[in-house]
Amino acid sequence: MEKMRGIKAYLQQSGLLIFILIMVGVLALLSDRFLTPANLINILRQASINGIISVGMMLVILTAGIDLSVGAILALSVVVTADLMHRDLPPLLAATAGLSLGGLLGFVNGWLVSRIKVPPFIATLGMMSFARGLALAYTGGKPVTGLDAGFRFLGTGLVAHIPMPIIIAALVFLAGYLLLSQTRIGAYLYALGENREAALFSGIATGFYTKFVFTASGVLAALSGMILIARLDSAQPVIGLGYEFDAIAAVVIGGTSLAGGEGRLSGTLLGVLIIAMLNNALNLTNVSSFYEGIVKGMVIALALILHGLVRKL
Repeated sequence: MEKMRGIKAYLQQSGLLIFILIMVGVLALLSDRFLTPANLINILRQASINGIISVGMMLVILTAGIDLSVGAILALSVVVTADLMHRDLPPLLAATAGLSLGGLLGFVNGWLVSRIKVPPFIATLGMMSFARGLALAYTGGKPVTGLDAGFRFLGTGLVAHIPMPIIIAALVFLAGYLLLSQTRIGAYLYALGENREAALFSGIATGFYTKFVFTASGVLAALSGMILIARLDSAQPVIGLGYEFDAIAAVVIGGTSLAGGEGRLSGTLLGVLIIAMLNNALNLTNVSSFYEGIVKGMVIALALILHGLVRKL
């Protein structure tokens, strides 16, 4: 069974790689700027934000959950972080507070799902409304600008000519890969998604691991927000709108089943790259904002159809 899963995962990812190569060829024809080194780095920089969120989203979906609140958690975490820095709290402590807040909100999601038995869709939908409203109320609807120069290194700094957002995203993916493939926790998360009751009877602390994945999702949403505001030098309460949909799309395109128990992080990485390339192409080709949603939806649908055909093999 495990061998068959490996073969299926290989076919799925091969299909996604072919899809990406086709996209690259088409986009290179549409814009002579697409394959320039500067633009490729820009794609990876943009992909890093969604990539970090998508790692947390995959952990949640792997356990047959969903997290609609990541964009709102991101917003609340970053406006609190920026405000604390404006109150002369050292950037490291302010960022720690923001990450902790993201983790706390994620933990509440997990507690509602595992202890109160609220469906993940409903629990995170409620958190999305709560966190977004609190972010607006906290700032009075106004952006917080002028962040600490040292903090801004997260979004604008370079290490060996590589942008910090790309490095951080790579480390998050590495940590996620090791967690899922090299630890007992990863096996438990797959088991939890496949059959929650069987996992419980097997002695797996299903409640603990449900809270764990939602907490991780909240922390990673906050982390991606830190990188984003460090790059923009501004924390706005409306930041992160719609980010949950790009993350879910990347995870599902990458082969993770919404029913849980099936998926690989390498597939999620490919899904993130597809979304980033698509967003970049829409900007380069000056597609009207009225049609962006249509084009994006069509490309995502094609990728999902490809994924569905491979699953039937």
